[in-house]
Amino acid sequence: MLRIYHNPRCRRSREALNYLQRKRIPVDIRYYLKKPLTEQELRTLIKKLQVPPQALVRTQEPYFKKHLKGKTLSDDEWIGVLLEHPRLLVRPIVESADKAVIAIPPEKIDTLL
Repeated sequence: MLRIYHNPRCRRSREALNYLQRKRIPVDIRYYLKKPLTEQELRTLIKKLQVPPQALVRTQEPYFKKHLKGKTLSDDEWIGVLLEHPRLLVRPIVESADKAVIAIPPEKIDTLL
């Protein structure tokens, strides 16, 4: 079973969920804004994605533009930012038991199958 870290207000997140549903792939939906990720969950996702934490930050968000743009932070500091401001987490992320992808475009999910 796959898990999607989902924001129903996000068009790309809805597209990824629809893609999974059209393919009839069982999916666990994690509404990460209602139930924020723990530090361990976020670190596990980062490891599965094989990207630095900064790559998971949505730079178009107003909070980023006002408070973080141009700053150099350590990986642990970026993780702290994402935990404190879950809206900054890039979406959608789809996760399998051993890998994860940022599902833009939704076809990237196929690499998990």
